[in-house]
Amino acid sequence: MATQITGDKLPKIITELPGPRAREIIERDHRYVSPSYTRSYPLVVKQGKGAIVEDVDGNRFLDFNAGIAVCSTGHCHPDVVRAIQQQAESLIHMSGTDFYYDHMPQLAEKLESLMPDGKQWRCFFGNSGTEAIEAAMKLARYATGRWQFIACQSSFHGRTMGALSLTSSKPVHRKKFGPLVPGVTHFPYGNVDYLENVVFKTTVNPGEVAAIIVEAIQGEGGYIVPPPDFLPGLEKLARQHGILLIADEVQSGMGRTGKMFAFEHFDFHPDIVALAKGVASGMPLGVTIAHADVMTWEPGAHASTFGGNPVCLAAALETVRLLQTQYVANAAKIGEFLRGKLDGLKKRHKVVTEVRGRGLMIGVQVSTPALRDSIIMECFKRGVLILGAGASTIRLSPPLMIEEEQAAFAATTLSDAITAVA
Repeated sequence: MATQITGDKLPKIITELPGPRAREIIERDHRYVSPSYTRSYPLVVKQGKGAIVEDVDGNRFLDFNAGIAVCSTGHCHPDVVRAIQQQAESLIHMSGTDFYYDHMPQLAEKLESLMPDGKQWRCFFGNSGTEAIEAAMKLARYATGRWQFIACQSSFHGRTMGALSLTSSKPVHRKKFGPLVPGVTHFPYGNVDYLENVVFKTTVNPGEVAAIIVEAIQGEGGYIVPPPDFLPGLEKLARQHGILLIADEVQSGMGRTGKMFAFEHFDFHPDIVALAKGVASGMPLGVTIAHADVMTWEPGAHASTFGGNPVCLAAALETVRLLQTQYVANAAKIGEFLRGKLDGLKKRHKVVTEVRGRGLMIGVQVSTPALRDSIIMECFKRGVLILGAGASTIRLSPPLMIEEEQAAFAATTLSDAITAVA
């Protein structure tokens, strides 16, 4: 068994980056692994604990990505690990689409209790965010008998063919994969007037639209927080035309923004919610949650062999407990502290043009894409892991258990990196 990371909660770089063992693995990766993966810097991870990950050469890094907003309770939280181990000892798989697991209704009931409207909800379990979106699309068509969808420009909803048809954040995602699923129309994020008075009057009959899908806060698009009247206005328009509302909470949900769901920051009431990433602390799980009177499809209409297997469900149940009792509140508290530190960057660095976000979903926009990429690499060299979003935004999405000392260190490192490259 690998030695667990102990002691310091801050980074420690002891070799050049990448180190000798990392270089060897990267060379083999280039030979044998798909080149479609995007790697922003040469990090080869060996183990993780809390907000710290260690590479194969013994360098320690502060993870301000949370495994791409997945490890909500931190890396290898002992309570989550214990739940996984205990479940794996008794049952790993049997297929919940053909048989029953007690954990399925347990988690579905728990997720229903988190929904702020007090209505009855049902859950479909898959393996990922893009599967949650695919299920939402199929359910919306099934429930309404309609076939068209409305999505936002700069949105990201996944890479499988249906979800990809909704995605509109980067041309590379769609390049050479057409034709995509027909019936998807995009409009500018935040602009209900354009949807109502341009799209619905020139392009799409709203009576044929099954659903409008929207991120309450855009993720890949650049951590964009919409105007406060956008989502309520979108809901009003949807209700006028009998259109379902799908909230994509894959990246923004499960406490990331200081509330359990990002749409709770707005007066917005979706019919279907897509979850993944932080719902199971690193285990592959996607959940499509819908009002009970919407999720009425018949047996065999949709299924998943591995979706919601017992081990992932056990991890999710423990994750939800930790989020409710500790980490959603911590995300709000540390998010406010971190925003205060980051707002100071605008005063010290002219290249920082905006700081935005909610909770621990924060975007720092700089003047150019090239500068953003250089800052990310410089932070990596200094032991802090961050990534980009949008054209020139740095996204900060640490584990929700992050401590104030770690948040302060990340903000100082980011400031020093900007100074070094700008």
